[in-house]
Amino acid sequence: MLAKIKHLILDMDGVLWHGETPVPGLVEFFDMLDQLKIGYVMATNNATKTADQYTSKLKGFGVDMAPERILTSAETTAAYLKSQYPPGSPVYVVGAKGLHDALEAREFEIVTAGEVARGARPPLVVLGFTPDAVYKDLAMAALLVDNGAAFVGTNPDPSVPTELGPLPGAGSLLAVITTSTGVQPQIIGKPEPIMFDHALKRLGSQKSDTAMVGDRLTTDIAGAKAAGLWAILVLSGISEPGEIQEAHYRPDFVFTNITELAAELALAVQN
Repeated sequence: MLAKIKHLILDMDGVLWHGETPVPGLVEFFDMLDQLKIGYVMATNNATKTADQYTSKLKGFGVDMAPERILTSAETTAAYLKSQYPPGSPVYVVGAKGLHDALEAREFEIVTAGEVARGARPPLVVLGFTPDAVYKDLAMAALLVDNGAAFVGTNPDPSVPTELGPLPGAGSLLAVITTSTGVQPQIIGKPEPIMFDHALKRLGSQKSDTAMVGDRLTTDIAGAKAAGLWAILVLSGISEPGEIQEAHYRPDFVFTNITELAAELALAVQN
């Protein structure tokens, strides 16, 4: 069945690297995809960086990558919200540079925590992962949501894979607001369909020949299966083998890492 796959949507954290450390065989993996003429884009729930920052990161790992191949939940969130709100709409943001830049590029007016404390009441709160969030940032978000502001999350990932192991992610920050207000956020990134739709458009591919490669059953795999894509789980990140049988959505293929995946793709093409 692997021979049917002509395009890949690749998660990044936990699949291609852990924090600032690339997984073994990263350069060879992309060389193999190019040799096999398998198209690919990267779709990450991580909203901390811009596409250009990710290309710089990959270049540091020895991989040259065009920014157009990289789709972040920050860009997807900003593009979606632009279709829902007029230019110049004020928004309160808890997130890193990638999310701020994506929203500003689409003409949203960023409102600060200080301005909210002084009485500003933007109608929209957007939250993505940031390691720099402090109590005031989250408190002002909760204040706005409690007063009726729309509540949007770039992604629901409760943790992020790092060299130290899993650490709290965007979902953990969203939970602070939900616990305080009782309001659930609208999620834009995986496993919701919006990001998969954007990735398919960038690839120019069909669902029947496209696979999502990820390390997390609850977002990468669940989202891919719900969207009608092939689902490939690699065990180099968050999800463990013992979780597969209990998962509501199970992967079509499971590999230890991308090196094993590349080898099996090559065998499938040869056969």
